[in-house]
Amino acid sequence: MAGDTGVEEGVGLTALMVAAARAIETHRHDALARDVYAEHFVRAARASAGWPIRPHQVPDGDADPLWGRLGRYFGLRTRVLDDFLLSQVRDGARQVVLLGAGLDTRAYRLDWPPGCTVFEVDQEDVLAFKDRVLAGLRATPKAERVTIGADLRLEWAKALTGAGFDPAAPAAWLAEGLLLYLPRAAERALIEAVDGLSAAGSALAYEIKLGVESAAVRESSIYSAARRTGIDLLVLFDGDPRPDSAADLTARGWGTSVHTAFEFTRRHGRGPHPEPEQHDALAANRWVFAGRP
Repeated sequence: MAGDTGVEEGVGLTALMVAAARAIETHRHDALARDVYAEHFVRAARASAGWPIRPHQVPDGDADPLWGRLGRYFGLRTRVLDDFLLSQVRDGARQVVLLGAGLDTRAYRLDWPPGCTVFEVDQEDVLAFKDRVLAGLRATPKAERVTIGADLRLEWAKALTGAGFDPAAPAAWLAEGLLLYLPRAAERALIEAVDGLSAAGSALAYEIKLGVESAAVRESSIYSAARRTGIDLLVLFDGDPRPDSAADLTARGWGTSVHTAFEFTRRHGRGPHPEPEQHDALAANRWVFAGRP
């Protein structure tokens, strides 16, 4: 386990948290998404070795604010964004770019059509840990997989095109659980870069959180439960007022739609529901879908 510091601290640690949630979701009889590799990441890192990876290992079950409610959120998010990417490749896109790919294994677990390339952009340490675990499992991707070690707070677009990404061809872009942690200026730069690299027919999905500084977010039981596992999400979230990236994309000619997770809970019949209590952190989350005509 030596050398896994990229996933033992900071935002890298949140990738392990999401992997644990995906592992728990995978073993539910009514799972919305399955990732058979997720539990192996959790067990391979010291920081998460004792975390639950099965539903029966969560003492309070669905009532647990972290592994229950937030876990259901991650399971639903995984399914919705899987569906988004697969719909884009069905419509002809053959380039998929995962910005802040974390420990998700979409290149391995989704059924991609021939000719697809999945580009994974994330911190070098996170990708190295991920590759080591997958190599130990002798996992084989179902599409061409290209990894790019880069800090998404800095310049990354040249590394992507240098790795074979073609800006003249349509692409499906995903920033899952990323923009919450980026400074305001970095989010603006990322949106500008995606716009500049996207041909007609490209699409983008990403997640944002409104009002990080509000009591509804800061006093949520989800975050106090996360702190007990060693993850202080509120410290990791960037506290600057967020830019209106959906409006920015609309001004650039993209069609955009903004949704709450609860809309997809109703659609799929599983996932988090709004809570009557005052401090419902998930009510601040939005999923944005954008397409370039």
